[in-house]
Amino acid sequence: MSLLTKSPGEAAARETPARRRRRRVDHLPYLLLLPCLAIIAVLLLWPLGQVVWMSFHKLDSVRQLRGDREWPWVGLANYAQILGDPFFRTVLRNTVLFALANVALTMILGTLVGLLLNRLGKKMVTFVASCVMLAWATPALTGTIVWKWIFDDTSGLVTWLFNKLPDGLSTALFGRSDWTGYGWFNDPLLFFAILTLVVVWHSFPFIAVSVLAGLKSVPTELQEAARVDGAGPWKVFWKVTFPMLRPVFGILVVLSTIWDFKVFTQQFVLAGGTQDRTTFMLSIYSYAEAFSPPPKYGLGSAIAVILTVILLVVTALYVRMVLKQEDE
Repeated sequence: MSLLTKSPGEAAARETPARRRRRRVDHLPYLLLLPCLAIIAVLLLWPLGQVVWMSFHKLDSVRQLRGDREWPWVGLANYAQILGDPFFRTVLRNTVLFALANVALTMILGTLVGLLLNRLGKKMVTFVASCVMLAWATPALTGTIVWKWIFDDTSGLVTWLFNKLPDGLSTALFGRSDWTGYGWFNDPLLFFAILTLVVVWHSFPFIAVSVLAGLKSVPTELQEAARVDGAGPWKVFWKVTFPMLRPVFGILVVLSTIWDFKVFTQQFVLAGGTQDRTTFMLSIYSYAEAFSPPPKYGLGSAIAVILTVILLVVTALYVRMVLKQEDE
């Protein structure tokens, strides 16, 4: 009689110990993932679910958050109010333009530094890469405070340097000779320029080291063959190196986009709070609506959900593009 015609008890009795061990091993990876999944659920999914839930309610007091009062259900009213507000379109424009500029500058500068590091000797590349990574390892709050001191309107380094310019040259170029007391963060365009400087300074080391790691995996024979054929440095990079590192650049662009869309600490510190609404971006806009008096936690949560959806869409598009390029 074949095994297919035997009862389940007889089939289990005939199962060999090796087969039972193999079946237990097949389930082992899932068991090992359970603690990680539990931590993610507690630290990420639960707060995210709470934010989504709050976005469908009208919350305007701390007592409601504590459960002392009922949460009035308003459905999509918070989203309709936010999306119908002309100021939201201004904030979205600021966020998108700032993210595009910072992603482009961070990727270009990080790639150039990575290419430079790849041409250095082993000891020198270790030293330079360690120095470069100090900027990335510095907490965003600490680095931003340093940059705010540099642009201080009385004793900052930038103010001191501009005051050292000849009066005639300074007046001809900028229309003023005395820079003491000049508010570097008052003009929106200048504020975004300084904010871009701070964010790019903090972000490019990660891109540089990641590109350097990718360059180490590119076969040198291909690059040497391209040089023998008469290709210059730019053509070697664009025709040989870049196609092989396209997945690396795709991941770095996704990460940079997510980070630059969520910039909060640098803007909050440089602006000194949430008073200047002309420089608002989505992250600080969400914070201001939720916690500035009078608090509107429902509206702030709705803005946070919109920002999350935008990041998910951008990430999905990039991942799809990278996977499509890999298939091709």
